[in-house]
Amino acid sequence: MNTQEMIEEIKRLKVEKKALILAHNYQIGEVQDVADFVGDSYALAKYAQTTDQEVIVFCGVHFMAESAKILNPTKKVLLPAKDAGCPMADMITGDELKKYKEENPGVPVVAYVNTSAEVKAYTDICCTSSNAMNVVKSLGVEKLLFVPDRNLGGFIAKQVPEVEIIPWNGFCITHERVEEEDVLEMKAAHPGVKLLIHPECNPEIVKHADFAGSTSQIIDYVVKSEEEEFIIGTEAGILHTIEKMAPNKKCHLLSKCLVCQNMKKTTLTHVYEALKYDQHEVIVDEEIRKRAENSLIKMLEVNV
Repeated sequence: MNTQEMIEEIKRLKVEKKALILAHNYQIGEVQDVADFVGDSYALAKYAQTTDQEVIVFCGVHFMAESAKILNPTKKVLLPAKDAGCPMADMITGDELKKYKEENPGVPVVAYVNTSAEVKAYTDICCTSSNAMNVVKSLGVEKLLFVPDRNLGGFIAKQVPEVEIIPWNGFCITHERVEEEDVLEMKAAHPGVKLLIHPECNPEIVKHADFAGSTSQIIDYVVKSEEEEFIIGTEAGILHTIEKMAPNKKCHLLSKCLVCQNMKKTTLTHVYEALKYDQHEVIVDEEIRKRAENSLIKMLEVNV
């Protein structure tokens, strides 16, 4: 079956199985193109709540598909590439967070959505990079633990100095690879061009940004800006989204290292096989799901 035949078969199976295909902006272009909705973690979590389809095919990594299952317990959620994980999500476990809470009673926990269901179950409220600042402000506390991303936690701490944010020592291995030398070289090669960076990059990188924000915020900035050229400091898949939404804009990837191998595992073949065989279903223990759902619902109630 050639590519076009596979795309047509995916469309047919989607109707037959009453399925919805969701894809993260970091997915490869042809997977984004067969999706019903493409977005960042926040947008995908919110969209997953609204579907009346019976099956959700989640083209992303495991914690994303797991979150969709948490929010849609009666639906079948499939992860096309079963080994698409997130190293940052693996940098904290539910047991580790449980131990911290026992040793620090009364200190609320904000968990980046890039975490397992077990971690979410011990969390007071989740957040994404889109609404992390507003989530922290909404708690009205003087001190909190932010897990697992130390870079996003530090970035938010600067935005909300009245709150003491204790960061867990986790990070995104893709964004962490960017070096200051990459920034200086790109700015020299493209003088005057705005640099847009995701706060998962370390502070030495973010300090050079003309704008720092989530995936959707970066896309929105490019689409709405009168500028025509940008340097993009987040995962390479975003360039495909921007090209579709703002074909007149020219974007340069900040560093060739900004490619997440886990996000790139999903292929059209994986999507087709997930639909055809109902394979790689995501299952979440019901007790854990209920507790994790509470932290996700609270997150979705806070505006971006």
